[in-house]
Amino acid sequence: MRFPVSVMPVVLALAAAHETAWAAPPAAAPAEPVESIHLRSGKPPAVNLTPELLYRLLVAELSAQNEQYDDAAQQLLSLARDTLDPRLARRAFQMAMTGRNLALALRTAREWAALDPSNPEAVAASLALSASSGQTDGLARTLSRRIASASDQDRAIVQAVGIVSKMTDKRLALDVLEKTLANVSGTSVLARLALSDAAWAAGEPVRAVDEARRAQALDPTSQDAAQRVLEYGLRVEPMRAIKDTYAFLDRHPDQRGLQLLLVSRLTGLGSYDEALSLLDRMRRRTPEDFALLYTEAEVNARAGRYDAAKNLLNQYITIQQQRRQSLHDGATNAQADVSDARLLLVQIAERQNDLHEAIHQLRSIDEPTLIFQARTHEAVLYGKMGDLNRARAILDAIKPADRRERVVTRLTLATIYRDAGRTDQAVELLKAADLEMPDTSEIKYDLGMLLLQQGKTAEFEALMRRVIELDSENANAYNSLGYTFVEQNRNLDEARGLLERALELDPESAYVLDSVGWYLFRIRDYQGALEYLRRSYDQLPSADVAAHLGETLWELGRRDEARRIWAEGHKADPDNEALKETLNRLGVRLP
Repeated sequence: MRFPVSVMPVVLALAAAHETAWAAPPAAAPAEPVESIHLRSGKPPAVNLTPELLYRLLVAELSAQNEQYDDAAQQLLSLARDTLDPRLARRAFQMAMTGRNLALALRTAREWAALDPSNPEAVAASLALSASSGQTDGLARTLSRRIASASDQDRAIVQAVGIVSKMTDKRLALDVLEKTLANVSGTSVLARLALSDAAWAAGEPVRAVDEARRAQALDPTSQDAAQRVLEYGLRVEPMRAIKDTYAFLDRHPDQRGLQLLLVSRLTGLGSYDEALSLLDRMRRRTPEDFALLYTEAEVNARAGRYDAAKNLLNQYITIQQQRRQSLHDGATNAQADVSDARLLLVQIAERQNDLHEAIHQLRSIDEPTLIFQARTHEAVLYGKMGDLNRARAILDAIKPADRRERVVTRLTLATIYRDAGRTDQAVELLKAADLEMPDTSEIKYDLGMLLLQQGKTAEFEALMRRVIELDSENANAYNSLGYTFVEQNRNLDEARGLLERALELDPESAYVLDSVGWYLFRIRDYQGALEYLRRSYDQLPSADVAAHLGETLWELGRRDEARRIWAEGHKADPDNEALKETLNRLGVRLP
């Protein structure tokens, strides 16, 4: 969230002597006001608002208006120190955070906390930034004291967890949190749950499960503890975690949320019959819970049992349509529920390659918030059927409600032409859209990727740099530019910085993990490359990632594993150019 940048409200508030602690000069004041500060217990200081102070406040205001946030923060910090007013320190902190200058933000937060030590927000900001910068000396002791003296212990624990979570070293964070909560973890369920989450974040799943079980021992009815026993336990001892969850549900059969979580995890494990059995048990217990029909349909769809899924969805639609007939759409969520069911029917139809049925379902959607999505999806399906004129006509007929929808229609049409093999037309469409809506990062990104396909690397590079200027948190842009440098084996130092930023923004992205792994391969850190590429392949077992992972294994001398990975990639995409190039270059023939 960006803080509001104007300091003018502060100037006006500070100048209002009868409402603030700042004292206006008396009527008999001399021509040159004398600056004076009077400290008052429990209140902001009384300060004579001299022309110099007002000038400095206005300078800070102008700096903020010109987005020179560091200058504004420095000016306000100096004012806070001169006047001893915590409100100015707080404003300096906000400016530094807006400018994302964490070092300056830490100095301003410490000043704010020093001037207003009883303000929990000030103290929390100072501690959190200290933690995020790795300055943890005395942090556990300070947080432990705050918890011990708090009138609301649970709230103090939550605040402490929030502060420690800012630390980038998650193992150190776990150690700090353990010391922080040492005096309360024996009796506080919340403390044990916090330690469980911290252990999980630190890559210690066994410890995470153990802490969750300790929380459950403190409160056998805690659904939060039971949820962690399941979630974290699936990583450690899946069968035991599932068994323990069933035992908890036997004792607490009304815990619907945990039951649905178990259904979801069983489905993810491919245990479709077991998931459906649990749903059947839930439906018999609460036959009026019609939402379970939809969940059952989802499980059947995941299992590839499409006829069963369609029958359940049609039942669900019938029930929701009856609700719509008896009550106004604004009084229930029935209209949205029907639309969700139709969208799942669209997915099933596409999997069965029945695109006409998918279009029929899309046209039946009447939920106002989904109309735009339905029309653009319909255009995409006509594009897949080769009817580009019909696809374009549907998109042209849409009346975008705002700029975002205008952007989406242009991107969708370009994608339809690209997927039809008409890259040149797609490029022309995006160039026209770029002129129509300049400085739109999404358009520039897609245009850049198409130009890269055409071999226009310099134009691609310029567009990616512009996307990063427009959207400094666009992980895809950092990743695409960094990966391109790695693939071309150039600018590797810059590629490292770009990929580190992409990883910071989207640490679980399979695409980013693949790029980082391939960079490490380029610099001959094969063991490091293997770690990232395996994580990528676990999420995205594509032929491209298989090519990279296989070559890394090959360099490590693990050639049977490499051949197995390449075979999996070839099975998924026999015509993949990256995989074919890798196999040809290494002289490998797959059976």
